[in-house]
Amino acid sequence: MHKYTVIILLLILSSCGDSAKKTTTPSAEKVKDTTVIDAAKIKQAQAKKEKEKPFVLTEENAIPFLFEYQKENLEHVVKINTSMGSFVVDLFNQTPYHRANFIYLTKKNYFDNTYFHRVVKDFIIQGGNTDLMATSLKRDSIGSYLLPPDTKKGIKHDRGIMSMPSSDNVDNPHKLASPYEFFIVVAKNGAHHLDGKFTAFGRVISGMGVVDKINRVPAGSDEWPLQNVLIKSVEIIE
Repeated sequence: MHKYTVIILLLILSSCGDSAKKTTTPSAEKVKDTTVIDAAKIKQAQAKKEKEKPFVLTEENAIPFLFEYQKENLEHVVKINTSMGSFVVDLFNQTPYHRANFIYLTKKNYFDNTYFHRVVKDFIIQGGNTDLMATSLKRDSIGSYLLPPDTKKGIKHDRGIMSMPSSDNVDNPHKLASPYEFFIVVAKNGAHHLDGKFTAFGRVISGMGVVDKINRVPAGSDEWPLQNVLIKSVEIIE
């Protein structure tokens, strides 16, 4: 073979080798770009997942949430439909967190199919709980939180007042309220020994006879009615 031909062949082979190297070896810059894109996609996926998580109330977010909620949700009159009749309650604007909490739970249909689970003759009826798993599951889906008392507005526990009981938590020296329950004063002369201890946040304005009827249901030694008194639903009137 002619020597010039050999030289040309060697140059061609060398060029092919360089080309192969260039096409099979990614540059450092490309690796860097791919890493940035992947990190951005992961961040977007995490943000989407966080956004899709169901919102639940907690000790940390309940008050900030209700502070904003009460500004936009101004409803204050509700109708409580029970297996023994209906009555209407006006929720006080002076206790905005407790009013907003009741409206929020009403819109979540929490009270539907709960009971008046405590009856103390000539004193109070208390509602918003049951011994059913469904109620516990509803609470879990809404959140675990307590409300601070709002007892310095001068609202007295007169007959027909709706108030919020303290949590049964034994470590509750500040009388934080159980947000899922409420009680209504039936006593003819009121229950003023409760003033300053529990948050009065509404008043029965129609149907007090139904409240009295519920209060006459016989109860056991644990104050649980011997006949279930069902809260069928709570409607927002205005």
